[in-house]
Amino acid sequence: MANSRRAARVASLIKQEVSQMLISGIKDDRVGAGMVSITDVDVSGDLQHAKIFVSIYGTDEARAETMEGLQAATRFVRSELGQRIRLRRTPEILFKEDRSVERGTRVLSLINEISREREEKAAFGRPEPPEEGSDPSEMPRAEDS
Repeated sequence: MANSRRAARVASLIKQEVSQMLISGIKDDRVGAGMVSITDVDVSGDLQHAKIFVSIYGTDEARAETMEGLQAATRFVRSELGQRIRLRRTPEILFKEDRSVERGTRVLSLINEISREREEKAAFGRPEPPEEGSDPSEMPRAEDS
């Protein structure tokens, strides 16, 4: 069984090499349907299995098409990894779609929306600030109204 430091090193190498393959090695047009980036690689402790998490920017159709292309390219990716990385046995590859970036963006937009609503409510409840250049003593007092 490999130690966790070795598994992390192998995961880093796989991420680097597969990223290069996405740029220039995989010729399947489906992979280019959406903008693809590798977010993480999880290698099992025995270095026999590797899950490659990919983030795909595009429509739902483009995502599905890209995932199909990546699934079809799995054998090619594994054989290329075997040539590029010196390991006794090349790990089995599994591509998984990572939607954490999408979820993170959604959470941030919700937080921003709530923040704007709070600011609007706070501004609505306060009186208008005096105009620049006006004399505060000439402002009507609440008692005068």
